[in-house]
Amino acid sequence: MLPFIHIGPITLGTYGVFVAVGLLVAFFVIQKDLLRRGLDADPNVIVGVTGLAGLVGSRIYFLLETPKEFFANPWPQLLSTMGFTFTGAALAGAIALVLIARHYRIPILQMLDIASPAAAIGYGFGRIGCLISGDGDYGIPTSLPWGMSFPNGIVPTSERVHPTPIYEFLAAVVIFWILWRLGARWMNDTRNIGKLFGVYLLLSGVARFFVEIIRINPRVLWGLTNAQLASIVYVIVAAILLLRSRRSPDPKHA
Repeated sequence: MLPFIHIGPITLGTYGVFVAVGLLVAFFVIQKDLLRRGLDADPNVIVGVTGLAGLVGSRIYFLLETPKEFFANPWPQLLSTMGFTFTGAALAGAIALVLIARHYRIPILQMLDIASPAAAIGYGFGRIGCLISGDGDYGIPTSLPWGMSFPNGIVPTSERVHPTPIYEFLAAVVIFWILWRLGARWMNDTRNIGKLFGVYLLLSGVARFFVEIIRINPRVLWGLTNAQLASIVYVIVAAILLLRSRRSPDPKHA
């Protein structure tokens, strides 16, 4: 494991490096998607603002999951580079995308469609950062041949456990591929606006729900983790978006 990269006097967190790589990949994906859709928007603004909002939201959400510890000693925790959540990043990122969509006068759901493939693959690269840094995102003990131990991780364990960041990375690659192909098929039909975002929420929510079964995150309600509860919400929203698109009238026959 390599939690930190030391370059002379500079110390970089491995997780942060891979988040930056994920944002860079997301930039190229969004740039390509804007071109194929013929939309005039700056991918630097979309990725920069959304990425920053996601990092801030991710950190705040993580801190509010343990409010007693946070309010007992807030400043060191606010300035820490460890502890982020996908749910916080998704909520803050979505708000940022709404504002960006209004700025460029692009339909909000279309902006969310554009961001979906980039969000999927960017998330995958972030999970590789979790794996290499050993930050505790691994799973329960396993005897499977691909089980891994993280003795030198940020959250060390000498047991062989499920390398759940690898599972999530592979899921992210598959989800990205599906979204990219569907995006090319649906982008010229106004009835499909918001549908790609719905598929993203559905696939990401289902993938995260099942990975959480073998993650070590604490159960908070009905035997489910915070991430699983959020995943259920994602699937419900996805169902609403997908049903909405099915009921939209065909403009050719309106």
